[in-house]
Amino acid sequence: MSSTRDTSQGLSTSRNLKFGLFHLGSGMADILPGGVWNRIMISDLGFASTPIALLLGLRYFLAPLGIWAGRQSDRRAIGGYRRLFWIWLGRLMMVASVFGLGIATTTIAVSGKRGEATLLEWFGLVGSMLLFSLGSALSGSTFLALIYDRAREDQRGRAVGVVWTFLLIGYTIGGIFFGALLPSSATPMTPDSFNPALVSAHFGHGLVRYTPDVLLNLFLIAGGALGSLWFFSLLGEERRSTGAVTAADGSEHNTSLLSDLKLAWNNRQTRYFFWYLGLSMAFAFSQDSILEPFAGDVFNMPAATTSRFSGYWGSMAIVATILFLILGRRFKILTNTRMNWIGVLLLIGGFGIFSASALLEIRGFVTLGLIVLGLGLGVWNVGTLGMMMDMSPFGRAGTFLGFWTLVVTFARGIGVSGGGILRDVALSISGSPQIAYGTVFVIGVIGLSVSLWALHHVNVRQFKAETERIPEASQVFAAAMD
Repeated sequence: MSSTRDTSQGLSTSRNLKFGLFHLGSGMADILPGGVWNRIMISDLGFASTPIALLLGLRYFLAPLGIWAGRQSDRRAIGGYRRLFWIWLGRLMMVASVFGLGIATTTIAVSGKRGEATLLEWFGLVGSMLLFSLGSALSGSTFLALIYDRAREDQRGRAVGVVWTFLLIGYTIGGIFFGALLPSSATPMTPDSFNPALVSAHFGHGLVRYTPDVLLNLFLIAGGALGSLWFFSLLGEERRSTGAVTAADGSEHNTSLLSDLKLAWNNRQTRYFFWYLGLSMAFAFSQDSILEPFAGDVFNMPAATTSRFSGYWGSMAIVATILFLILGRRFKILTNTRMNWIGVLLLIGGFGIFSASALLEIRGFVTLGLIVLGLGLGVWNVGTLGMMMDMSPFGRAGTFLGFWTLVVTFARGIGVSGGGILRDVALSISGSPQIAYGTVFVIGVIGLSVSLWALHHVNVRQFKAETERIPEASQVFAAAMD
C-alpha cells in the first residue's frame, strides 16, 4: 500500500462509530430517491414507472467507475489526500443532485400537468440522477478503501460490521425523517373551495394535498442534513500526505479483465454461484422502484405513510442481520449456504404476501409483507456476503470479490429498472393497477425460486477443496452496500 497508510493506532470503537455516520447518511440518501421521489413521481404526479425506474437504476450501471476511482486513489494523492478527495467530491455531487432533484420535481408539480414534463424539466431530472449516480460511484469504493487504511487487520471485521449496521439504521431513520417532513393528512378540497390556480399548485393522492413548497423544503433539508453527516463523519480521518504516493503492486493488478472472467467462469461451482447471485439480486430488488407507488395506486396510502416503509423492513433487516451474525458464530451448522436458503425463502414469502395484497386488494397484508421482506433481506445479506468470500480463492481474492461485486451491482440495477418496466407493460395490457403490481410480485416469486435451483448446485466444500480459502477478506464485506 501507499506510504501514507498508518494503521499503528488502528481504528478505535469511537472512531468506528464516527465512520458509521457516513453510511447512516448513505442509507438515508438511498431512501430519498428510491422511497420518496419515486412514489411522488409515479403515484402523485402520474408518470410512467419505466423512466423513473431507469433513472433509479442508473447508479448501479455506473458503479464500475468506482473501480477507476479506487485505482486512482491507490496511485496518487490530490491536494495531499488520496481517499478523502474522491469521497468528498462524490458526496458533494450527491448533495448537489438532491437539491437539483427537488427543484426539478417542484417545477413539474407547479405546472399542474400529470405525467408530463418539458424537455428542460427532464434535463433537470436526468442530470440530477446522473450526478447522484456518479457521486455514489466515485465515493463508495474509496470510502471502503479508507476503512481498510485506517483499521488494523484484526479490526476490519468489526469496522465493516458497524458501518453495515449504520447503513440499515439509515434506511429506517430516513423513512421516518422524510415522512415527518411530508403531511399525512390535510383538508380535502370541496367544489365550493375549488380554485384552478390553487389546484395547479397542489398535488397529492386521494384526499392528501400538499404544496410544492413542502416538497422543495424536504429536498433542501435532506441535502443539508446528508452533507453535514458525510463531512463530519470523515473530518480528520485521513492524514495529509507530504511525500510521494506509490501504488500497490501485485499480480492481480497486472491481469486483464478477460483473463479474470475466464478464471471465474471455468469453474462449475462459480458458474452456478454467478447465476444464483445474479438472479436472486435482480428479483429481490425488482420491488425497489414500485413498492411505494404500489401502496399509493392500489390503496391510496399517502406519501407520508409510504415513505415510512423503509422503517418497517429496515428495522426487521437490522434485527435479522444481528441475530444471524450471532447465530452463525455459535452454530457451525448455520452455514452461509443455509442462510441463503432461509433468506431467499423468506423473500419468496414476502413477495407472495405482496402478490396476494395486490391481486386480492387486502391492505392489511402490506405491513406483514414489509416485515417478512425485511427479515429476508437481513438473513440473505449475511449469507450472500459470506458466500462471496467463500467462493473467492486465496491468491485471487481481489479478482473474484471484484467480479462478484460487479455481478451484484449490475443485477441490482437490472432488478430496479426491470420492476418498473414490467409494471408499465402489465398496466398497459391489463389496465388494472392491481394486476400490474401483482404481476411484478408474482414474477419475483418465480425468479427467486429459480435462483434457489442455481444455489442447489453450488457446493462450497467442493470449491474449497479445489482452491484455497481466503485468510482475510472482511474489508470487502460491504462492497455492495453503497
